[in-house]
Amino acid sequence: MRGWRRKRGAVLGGFEQQEAAVVRGLIRQIDEMLRARSDEAPQDELAELTGIRTGPSEGPDDPVLGRLLPDFHRLDPDNPSKEDLDSAAALRSLHEPQVLENKIGVAAVVLETLPPEGGEVRLSEEQADAWLSALNDVRLALGTALDISDDMPDELPEDDPRAPHLGVYHWLTWVQESLVQALTE
Repeated sequence: MRGWRRKRGAVLGGFEQQEAAVVRGLIRQIDEMLRARSDEAPQDELAELTGIRTGPSEGPDDPVLGRLLPDFHRLDPDNPSKEDLDSAAALRSLHEPQVLENKIGVAAVVLETLPPEGGEVRLSEEQADAWLSALNDVRLALGTALDISDDMPDELPEDDPRAPHLGVYHWLTWVQESLVQALTE
C-alpha cells in the first residue's frame, strides 16, 4: 500500500490486489457479524408504529462482538445493582440499533470505494472518516481474536498460529495511522 496523501481536497491511497482482498475480506466479516446481530433484534410492534427501533437488552456473547458493541453503562463487576442492570439494558436496547447501523454504513463505504482488484482509492473527507471507523472496527475485532495486549511482543514465534494475523494487525495499524496523518496535514 502506498501511504495515504491529500491532493486537491481528496485523500488518495493505493492498494495492491492482495491488500485490497485482505481489507475487503476483513470488512465483509465484520459486516456479516454486525448484520447478524442486527437481525437478532427483537421485533416490537410499538417500534413499528413509532419508528423507534429497539435492540437486544443484553450484550453479545461473542467476545469480538462484545468488543465492537460494549456496554453503554459501566457496571460494578463486584456488586451490580438492579437499577444499574436495568439502566444498562435500557441503554443497550435504545442505542445499539443506531450503533449497528453506523458500523454497517462505514463498512459499506470501504467496500464501495476499495476496488476488489486494488488500485487507487480516492476519498472525500467524509469517506475517509468512514474508513477510519471501519479500520478501527477491524483492528478491535482482530485484536480481540488474537488476544492482543500491551505486553504482547511485536513479533511472535513462527510456530505461533497467531503470528501471520499479527502481521496483518500491524499493517492495518499502519494503514490507519497513515490515513490519520493525511487527514491532519
